[in-house]
Amino acid sequence: MTDDDGFAAFAVAAWPRLVRTAQLLTGDFHEAEDLVQTTLAKVYGRWRRVPRGEIDLYVRRALINNNLSRLRRKRVVHLLTPVLPESLRHTSAGHAEAVEQRTALLTALADLTARQRAVMVLRYWEDLTELEIAGVLNCSIGTVKTHARRGLAALRAHPGLVTVPVPPLPAAPSGARR
Repeated sequence: MTDDDGFAAFAVAAWPRLVRTAQLLTGDFHEAEDLVQTTLAKVYGRWRRVPRGEIDLYVRRALINNNLSRLRRKRVVHLLTPVLPESLRHTSAGHAEAVEQRTALLTALADLTARQRAVMVLRYWEDLTELEIAGVLNCSIGTVKTHARRGLAALRAHPGLVTVPVPPLPAAPSGARR
């Protein structure tokens, strides 16, 4: 093997997936790239000691922990524009709706706590099981379930994600049994 024992190949292959995950965690593409770069730099320093069968788990855990540390250190709140200015938006209605839905979802994710956001991203974007998420976050399965339940409830109640209200069911005719 080379001097880096396969780290460069791993980093190149994992970069798009890690950036996507980090973007969902941070809500900002540029912060996501910085987070992944910082994570990979830290992982590189311990690369030879990372068990080969647990590389993905190790890197995911490092990404989540670095994001939590970043949030603790963060002193300045970044103002993110929720929608692109009209002049920059595409004219296609389908594309505009997709952008607005994605923006609403990222805004709703940003309103969750860091742990809830991590559980949502790992469960629904990374498609990890509750047991795998518990391993990444170094917590119990019950904690993962609690964060998932609360996160889903918050997302369902978020005003930016509320869709057209469902009309109530018609009243049952008198004498009908339920």
